[in-house]
Amino acid sequence: MNALLDLFTVVMVCAGVFFFFAGSIGMLRLPTTLSRLHALTKADNLGLGLVVLGILPRVDGPLDGLKLVLVWFLVQVSAGTVSQLIAVLVRKQGEVEP
Repeated sequence: MNALLDLFTVVMVCAGVFFFFAGSIGMLRLPTTLSRLHALTKADNLGLGLVVLGILPRVDGPLDGLKLVLVWFLVQVSAGTVSQLIAVLVRKQGEVEP
């Protein structure tokens, strides 16, 4: 059973790293600010969720697991809020049409 948990952890963390990498490439390659923002926030949120999911079986107790999930939730909320603020600023500057 321990080997299955090790395999699950490795697969989930590697998948999370893949999405972090994909989001970073999207940020560098996409043409507009809004498309870069979309690629980065979506891929990074999914990547962090997969990393947290992979680490959860390795925590010492339920309180530590709750802390990991809380950090992931706070990143979700802050990324959504910041991306909305950046999108409003980009629209006010006239980079895209409404």
